[in-house]
Amino acid sequence: MSDFVRVTGREPHYERTRLLLANHPEVRKLVGNAPVTSLAVFGIVGLQLGIAWLLRDQPWWMILLLAYAVGAFADHALWTLIHECTHNLVFKKASENSLLQLVANIPIVIPSAIAFRRYHLLHHNHQGDQDLDADLPSPLEARLVGNSAPRKAIWLAFYFLAQLLRVPRLKRIKLIDGWYVTNALVQIAIVGSILYGWGWASLIFLLLSSVFAIGLHPVGARWIQEHYLTEPGGQETFSYYGGLNAIAFNVGYHNEHHDLMRVPWMRLPEIRRAAPELYESLHSHTSWTRLLIRFIVDPTLGLHSRAVRNPAPPGAERTVASEVKATIGAGAEY
Repeated sequence: MSDFVRVTGREPHYERTRLLLANHPEVRKLVGNAPVTSLAVFGIVGLQLGIAWLLRDQPWWMILLLAYAVGAFADHALWTLIHECTHNLVFKKASENSLLQLVANIPIVIPSAIAFRRYHLLHHNHQGDQDLDADLPSPLEARLVGNSAPRKAIWLAFYFLAQLLRVPRLKRIKLIDGWYVTNALVQIAIVGSILYGWGWASLIFLLLSSVFAIGLHPVGARWIQEHYLTEPGGQETFSYYGGLNAIAFNVGYHNEHHDLMRVPWMRLPEIRRAAPELYESLHSHTSWTRLLIRFIVDPTLGLHSRAVRNPAPPGAERTVASEVKATIGAGAEY
């Protein structure tokens, strides 16, 4: 493939959401908040910092091994919890969810939580829009990586850099504000404290955990699973129903999440059970590891394996809150 798959019409979940709510109005009861999720945030942050402290005087091979075998899973779990906070699914107030995101960001080292909050909500309403969807690779990024197996592997290994390099493309999204500056200052203070108190070994463990969590690792295949066109038929979003959902807070239920984004992680499987006629016919994945290997070695898959649509008109990025409330109902605070 030498170009993205060009599609027309609005993002693909709007119509299925309407069908879901019309035919299964009982799923509205799944919408709400889950404050208990905050305990998972504090627990995993404590785990990562505890491991970092234990590794402060250990050899490099042990740091590398634990970062890949333990830290990557923990950091990926924190990313899924940052995602929960982004949709205000933990607490009712957006400010309280933002504060919890700052906590979840601590072991990730790079200040990313508030930036994710800015970009991700627009991904939902403007899926495939290159002006507003930060999940899409840029045309230059897609051309440079192409379908080469070594280049795809390198791209995945340094996926965190690819995400940072997309920021200049998203000129219509205001990123820097008080929350973003606070996020950056907190992380600078954390990094300084770790270096002063524990040393470089602890910081390198946390950095490697962050790189592996969204990179060349089984959990890194999640970024491929969600929207890369791995199957024919025009389907733009794919769910994952494998065992790692147990430690990834059901983030694999991606079609279900896009269709009803105000449902907390522990209730997402109930959407599929309530409306099997809408989900069982869709292609899905059962192994992130198998998908990771397939994406790298399959010459028919590459960064162009994405659906894109024409950019929304100026000002459309401000309609997220009103459209969500109109579709799902009151209580969807963004």
